[in-house]
Amino acid sequence: MKPSLFCAWTTGALFSFAIYSVSFSADSAPPATNTVPEGPLAKKGALLFSDDFERTELGKDWRVVTPTFTVADGIMTGSQTRPEHGAVASVPAAFQDAIIEFTFCFEGAASINAVCDDKTFTGSHAGHICRVTITPNQIRLGDDKEGAMRNDILEMRRDPARKAEGDKLLVGRGQAINTTIEPHRWYQMKIEIVGDEMRASLDDRPIGYLKSPGIAHPTKSNFHFTVTGQDAQFDEVRIWSAERAEAK
Repeated sequence: MKPSLFCAWTTGALFSFAIYSVSFSADSAPPATNTVPEGPLAKKGALLFSDDFERTELGKDWRVVTPTFTVADGIMTGSQTRPEHGAVASVPAAFQDAIIEFTFCFEGAASINAVCDDKTFTGSHAGHICRVTITPNQIRLGDDKEGAMRNDILEMRRDPARKAEGDKLLVGRGQAINTTIEPHRWYQMKIEIVGDEMRASLDDRPIGYLKSPGIAHPTKSNFHFTVTGQDAQFDEVRIWSAERAEAK
């Protein structure tokens, strides 16, 4: 993380995730099965990807799917510049189970999504498998494969006559945690994925947990950030393969 607790200010600088609004309702308590485990869910294996952005260009590892991402002063900045979709930048990283870490800072962005995909999988929108969404007042964990991005559910929820039917299928496919993410401050996010379980920790504090079948999809081939609004900053991105931590 950068030495200062505050982001370096940058210049420059929809895809709406309201599709999760039913399963991620902030007014309803998460199911008991989604109680956050205190101990680690996973242990690190081989390092698959690492980036500290100590350069002046984004580099060949990152593919910008939707503009705009830039690199300066050791920080990657994402900013939505197209109204129809947030800014998307992805890296190839093949795994089934993984530990993903990165530091982030809100400089006006509405949300950050950290998403695992399988681009060969056709059963969900764009091959989305699972994600953690960060907003200034909430962190959400989602099973995309069997939840809001599953093709049939997505179509149901776009149809006013079938939306309620689609909403029922989202029960248990996500968890929302109310919290406060301060602007202009760096945080560390850690995402552990093992089998059908996913745990998110903020500054080494376990904050959210989801057990849902789509998370166990065996081939996650890509990891990407989506940024809505302007701006979000990133540093110290790490992805390891992982296996289940031994019970203590």
